[in-house]
Amino acid sequence: MNFWGLWNLSFGFFGVQIAYALQSANISRIFATLGADPHSLSYFWILPPLMGMIVQPIIGSLSDKTWTRFGRRIPYLFIGAAVAVAVMCLLPNAGSLGLTISAAMVFGLIMLMLLDTSINMAMQPFKMMVGDMVNEEQKAKAYSIQSFLCNAGSVVGYVFPFVFAWIGLKNVAAKGVVPESVVWSFYVGAAILILCVIYTVLNVKEWNPEEYRAYNPVTEEKEDKANWFTLLKNAPSTFWKVGLVQFFCWAAFLYMWTYTTGSIAETVWGDTETTSKAFQDAGDWVGILFAVQAVGSVVWAAVLPQFKNTKMAYALSLVIGGIGFALVPFMTDKFLLFIPFVMIGCAWAAMLAMPFTFVTNALQGYGHMGAYLGLFNCTICLPQIAASVAGGAILALVGHHQYSMMIVAGVLLLCGAVSVTAIKEHKK
Repeated sequence: MNFWGLWNLSFGFFGVQIAYALQSANISRIFATLGADPHSLSYFWILPPLMGMIVQPIIGSLSDKTWTRFGRRIPYLFIGAAVAVAVMCLLPNAGSLGLTISAAMVFGLIMLMLLDTSINMAMQPFKMMVGDMVNEEQKAKAYSIQSFLCNAGSVVGYVFPFVFAWIGLKNVAAKGVVPESVVWSFYVGAAILILCVIYTVLNVKEWNPEEYRAYNPVTEEKEDKANWFTLLKNAPSTFWKVGLVQFFCWAAFLYMWTYTTGSIAETVWGDTETTSKAFQDAGDWVGILFAVQAVGSVVWAAVLPQFKNTKMAYALSLVIGGIGFALVPFMTDKFLLFIPFVMIGCAWAAMLAMPFTFVTNALQGYGHMGAYLGLFNCTICLPQIAASVAGGAILALVGHHQYSMMIVAGVLLLCGAVSVTAIKEHKK
């Protein structure tokens, strides 16, 4: 497949990632603004990975058996994106509908559940189309392109609130109301999402069943007769070993998304009162830091293919990211924070590309690519759920300061780096 073929397969991921970036950078800020206690913030993060764990295996299994004139994976992509656009216009208005604080929280939670369900529904088909239509030699390149588009979308989504505040939209609002700079970020992100997905729909023609079977020689019996438990029982060992690395990595990043705003509001701005301008300025700056992380990830993604030892590159990336997390609490200047977040971006680059390269190569000849990738997504979701449940207790254990959770995240990434040594690479 030529470069533009690989590019078109993943271009819609740019728009999907803008939505995901807006969610990642602003959910804690939104619920803190609505009135959530810091010790409860991690609980609001249970819903996104829970919905991903439920939705992605279902979408994978259903799309394995779906053959329409619009494609095999694309119908799910389009429906997910359409729902995400609607929800992105509703979620940031949770505090502006005249509801009580508790009712606004419930409304926000329902919208968050629907948003993550739809984002997962739109995101998974891109990974599956690469698994379906890209050969083993080009998969690393295809996932690197996907990683680039993912990070480019992240940069755009992360900086929106800061940019909109800079051009004059208010980044403070009445107690319990989300600032208009955040609200308009979600509106514009929704528009870009649907345009990017339409581009993919118009420019990607999925294979029909005959073409698929020609390039993916799996017997009908092997393709049809298996449930999720059977698939998990027969999964290659690489599936589980990469899953262990994923557990530590995604728990670490869950704590980053949950506690960075409160962390730098305390260490840099010295104010954790959610109605203050200082707290909202910190929230805007978090978007810039996450964008710096994404840029660092793009640069490091270009470096990773230069390593001859893929496992070494994976482990080294996680070590660099772990050190970056540990440095965050000690940076009291907002610009010095660029250093640790560039380092965190190195870990993010490896997390986006390498697990799927290891797993899809190990799954050659197993069939059920969509179902397996959907199940593999549970190695992303389960650690986030576990980290969300444990977050309040760990925060209390480390002294009630949100910046201490950055050190916890660093330790988790170092554990992930050690776990990489157990992975056995699939030989071509």
